Formats: sequence, structure tokens, C-alpha cells
Amino acid sequence: MRQPNKRQAIDEPLAKASPVQLAQLWAKRYVIAIETYEGTLQESNPQSRTAVVEHLTSELRSASAKAWNLTESFLAHEVKRHRINANLIDPWSVAGDVHRVYAKALAAYGKHIPPQQLSVKIASGLGVIRKRYTSGDPRLIGFVSMQFHHCGQMLIESAPESEQGTLAAYFKVIDDHLYMPLQRAYAAAARYAYDDERLKVVQTLLPHSTVIANNVVDRVNTIYPNYQCYTDRLDSDVVRVSSVRDTEMFQIYLWTCVLEQSLSAIQQELFPLCVMLYPTLKVNWELVRHMLHLMGQEFEQYVEQSRVKHYEPYHQALWQMFSPEVFPDMI
Repeated sequence: MRQPNKRQAIDEPLAKASPVQLAQLWAKRYVIAIETYEGTLQESNPQSRTAVVEHLTSELRSASAKAWNLTESFLAHEVKRHRINANLIDPWSVAGDVHRVYAKALAAYGKHIPPQQLSVKIASGLGVIRKRYTSGDPRLIGFVSMQFHHCGQMLIESAPESEQGTLAAYFKVIDDHLYMPLQRAYAAAARYAYDDERLKVVQTLLPHSTVIANNVVDRVNTIYPNYQCYTDRLDSDVVRVSSVRDTEMFQIYLWTCVLEQSLSAIQQELFPLCVMLYPTLKVNWELVRHMLHLMGQEFEQYVEQSRVKHYEPYHQALWQMFSPEVFPDMI
């Protein structure tokens, strides 16, 4: 086991939290990520933030439309190939959701409300949006979340460079709640007694998900230094953002399965999404297998060996779904 450090000491009380506090545990990891990788959020005077909010709000409609066109052109072939009912995707409904959600995020940014508070504040609303799109066809969330993500990236690019890092922390809240089944995990956790061993494992690891994701991405980039994805090189800034998000997404799906004691979340949502998106994004399945293997090594740095049994069967099952026997292509 790794020797306890300051970050672990902070999180020791979290392992004793009740199930209903899982959302707060998730929010805590924003603080950990900021302290570990970025220091404290940049301080800027209220007047400059007000100007940024006004500018980005005026850009929001245009960014949403451009994000829709980009997503549609990128995934149109996959929608047909995977026989997804295109009528289930209502562009006007998605555009309305994009505008409302980003308006709330910009308002929080303008008022200096920390990202972790924004996460708790908009979690249920984003959960409703996510459930609405996954109820018809779970794969639709890939289409919707990609549009949200592209819109956020366009808004960040339109912001002053000095504010882009801060805005990215707010918009990451949106990405996380759309790409990841957080509300489903919270609901599953609420069925456990506060001292349940399985729940404690998830409560121990959840706040470290961003740290774990960054460590895994660093190591994968070292193993494949020249790998080229659809967008750019694997070690480029834009691909790194997506890689860290996806590594966190895999963790949340895993913890959802652990809490539900079922693989259905992975089988019904994560796996079909990956099969639809990763070939188009030129993400080789060997990268996915390495990511899953390294995730397991990271987990062991935080969890006592006696508790590994609570998640290992699901972790192994997840790896097997992406194994060479299923996807034999190698880099």
C-alpha cells in the first residue's frame, strides 16, 4: 500500500459517509484535482468575469449550432451503421438543453461559485437530461454528450486565454454528468447501509477518479508516444482532455456495476458507445486494454487488498469485453 499522504488524510472521513453523500464525494474530487494539478483556481476580478459571461452568452447560440453540425457530420455514418433511429434525436430539444445548461454554468462562473458547488447544484437536472436520452436508446447519449462537449470547447476558445483554464473546470462538470452514469450510481449507493464494505470501496476511490485518470493517461502516453488519433496525437492537449474524461467514465461505469452488482450498465451503455465511437475516433482497442490494466494498478494504491474482491470480478469482466478475443487489432 502507498504511504498515506495529505490527500489521503483529507479523504479518510469520506469513507465513513452515508450513501446519500456520494454526490458530495464526487464533488470533492474537483477540489483534489485542482489542488493536485492546477493549484487554486485563478483569481480574476468580478468585472472581468462579468464581461466574459456577457460575451460567451452572446456566443452560446452560435456555438451550439456549430457543435450540432460538427457532431452530426462526425456521427452521421455511425448512426446509420448502427441502425440508430435518427428520429429519436431532436436537434431543437438538444439545442435548448445545451443553452440552458451552459447558461447556468456561466452564471456560476460569473458569481465565483466553485465548480464543486456547481456539480452538486446541477447534478439532478443533468441526470434528468441524461435519462431522457438514454431511455429511448442508450447510444444516443454519445451523440448528445458530444454536442455538449464541442459547444463547451468552442466557448472556451472564444474566451480570453487567462480565463480558459478556469472555464474548463466549470464545463468539465457538464461533461462528467452527461458522459457518466452518476445519478444511477447515486441511486444504487442509496440502497446500501452506510458501513457496507462494497460501498466503502467506492467511497474510497471515487474522490480520486481524476487523479487516477491523469496517472493512467500519463502512462499510456509514455507507452504509445507516437500514436495518432482522429483529432491529433495522443499526447496533444485536446486529446488528453478526452482521454482523461473517458478514463474517468470507465471508472464510474465500473463503480455503478459494483454497486448494482450487475454488468448491465456496461453492457447496455458503455460497451455499445465504445463500439460506435472509438473506431471513428481511431482509438485502438489495445489502448483501451492498457487503460483498464493500469486503472487496476491505480486502484490498488488506495484500496486494502482484502477489499479488492468487491470490484475485481467486474473489472476483469470489463477487460474481457475488450480483450483480443473480441477485438484482435493491435497497435
